Amino acid sequence: MDNDTNMGEVPASRLLDPQIFEHLKNKIDEDQQVRDQMSQTVQKLDRAISYVQGLLSRVHATPRERYGPLLADVQAGIQKEIQVIGELEEIASKHPYNQKWNRQVQNAIFTVLLCGWLGGLTSDGKPGPVARLLTLEEVGEIFKVPVNLKDRDAFHLTIEEYLLALTDVTQELSRLATNAVTLGDFALPVDISAFVKDLFAGFQLLNLKNDILRKRVDAVKYDVKRVEDVVYDLSLRSLIPKKEVTAGQEAAAAVETKN
Repeated sequence: MDNDTNMGEVPASRLLDPQIFEHLKNKIDEDQQVRDQMSQTVQKLDRAISYVQGLLSRVHATPRERYGPLLADVQAGIQKEIQVIGELEEIASKHPYNQKWNRQVQNAIFTVLLCGWLGGLTSDGKPGPVARLLTLEEVGEIFKVPVNLKDRDAFHLTIEEYLLALTDVTQELSRLATNAVTLGDFALPVDISAFVKDLFAGFQLLNLKNDILRKRVDAVKYDVKRVEDVVYDLSLRSLIPKKEVTAGQEAAAAVETKN
């Protein structure tokens, strides 16, 4: 019996090559290294974005005639974002782990959009007029990365990230409208009102499938209402500059219609 049993046994090494598990172990280790590297890069991007957002927050206490120096600092900070996004693109295009950096990229887009709206990121480097909306393609050019790729799986800026960043911009502008009045700038809220209303009207043309995006876009109407209330109050107190009166009257009429 013992002889029969021994004859039926086959050494494990003949059934399973141990190199298979050695190969899998190496792959797991390599994958973890990539994830760690990506996490470190995303954290670096977070820090760069936080710095720029801190600079942008100063606009709420900065008169419009002093935007120039502030925008210069913001643009210098955005250069760091561009550098880190370049590093992220290199890693992510080889090892695409979706959702790991979406929020950070959205925040980076927000800083560029707001800087552009305030008159920064012009072609000649000089502060331009407010209320300029950078397109998705222009944002992609600034970050030096492709946008809305469909033909390959590589790092790119998505339409959803751009639109979500735009909803963040409207929220920030609704705050700026109120703070501009405190600084004695009664024309800026009118510019903001016209912009956010046009933006919200544009949003209504989109057939949005993303639930999160649809809710965020729907919330923009509250930002529009807040800015309209500011303009309406200025109109009642006859504080809107003459060249802005027509736009202010339109905003006031819109508020009265809703009420």
